Amino acid sequence: MSPSIQKIAMIGLGIMGSPMAVHLANAGYDVTGFDLSPQGIEPLVDAGGRAAGSSAEAVADADVVCIMVPDSPDVKAVLTDEGGVLASAKAGALIIDFSSIRPDVTAELAQQAAGLGFRYLDAPVSGGEAGAKNAALSIMVGGSGEDFEAAKPLLDVVGKTVVHVGPSGSGQTVKAANQLIVAANIQALSEAVIFLEAYGVDTKAALEVLGGGLAGSKVLDQKKANMLSRSFEPGFRIDLHHKDMGIVTSAAREAGVAVPLGALVAQLVGSARAAGDGNLDHSALLRGVERLSGLATSTSTTKEN
Repeated sequence: MSPSIQKIAMIGLGIMGSPMAVHLANAGYDVTGFDLSPQGIEPLVDAGGRAAGSSAEAVADADVVCIMVPDSPDVKAVLTDEGGVLASAKAGALIIDFSSIRPDVTAELAQQAAGLGFRYLDAPVSGGEAGAKNAALSIMVGGSGEDFEAAKPLLDVVGKTVVHVGPSGSGQTVKAANQLIVAANIQALSEAVIFLEAYGVDTKAALEVLGGGLAGSKVLDQKKANMLSRSFEPGFRIDLHHKDMGIVTSAAREAGVAVPLGALVAQLVGSARAAGDGNLDHSALLRGVERLSGLATSTSTTKEN
């Protein structure tokens, strides 16, 4: 634990934010959380943290304000709305945004925060619900090196691979690249599974041997069980990956670079969402391959969130 960081506020206690807050409380930090859903607070309170009735209450005495919410407008609201973080946190507080949002929005918010005397890091994460629960997230951090070093002990509590990748907005740019790679891998794995099944292959055995060769990946390791069982309980929802692929294609266009595979995968993710799969895990891209192949779409065993 960093001696300069004792009190932490966590805004957003969903699938990712809740286990992260619990790890911080278990590590000895004084953690106060706020979430619009009362259910999100319970694990933190059980771990010895405290519940706040508003963002303003949560951040009032915090050394560090952590944010984990779905999208750019949500982060803007948390920071800039009346009673938000920038109006309620103490001067000099370090703001760490774990959300995955647009790099340009992050740069604007970081500049705004700095103008009011706050420090700011964008620290989007990869690893999904399993990574959050196991404190094994990859965290790509943008901001100053000094602020990164101050936050490193905290980040090490919730992450396994924690890397400073550049100035403000860099973390979000790296996260966009991550989401491009993950979506393309999931789509390829989905197509491979349907291809194997069409030929009556022992698909479980096939994926085992594929995982031991160059085709192996963390996506294959972590998502093959979902696809084999057709169980798509969300570790990372298609809705959120759809948002992220929008960030990828928009940022690529602004940079003047071509992402032809990314553009195609973005359309396939959007199609899955339009077909009603947005609340399912992104491994449910497999259902889109079934639809395109004229197969009966598998029935997910996922519970509604």
